Amino acid sequence: MNKSQSWYIVKHSAGNCEIVPSDKVEDDNLKIIEQWGPFSSQEEAIARRVGLIRAAKCQPV
Repeated sequence: MNKSQSWYIVKHSAGNCEIVPSDKVEDDNLKIIEQWGPFSSQEEAIARRVGLIRAAKCQPV
């Protein structure tokens, strides 16, 4: 894993949220409704995604 890699949480039209590396955010831009980040680690993004699910902003996958 690249230490300088940043991570994003992206919400798709179906309402589910996915954690993706920064280079994939650009590729999926058409399907993304909302995004949060960047986060410095995948673990931090996972923790934030759990919070978004609990706040009813995202559906679990």
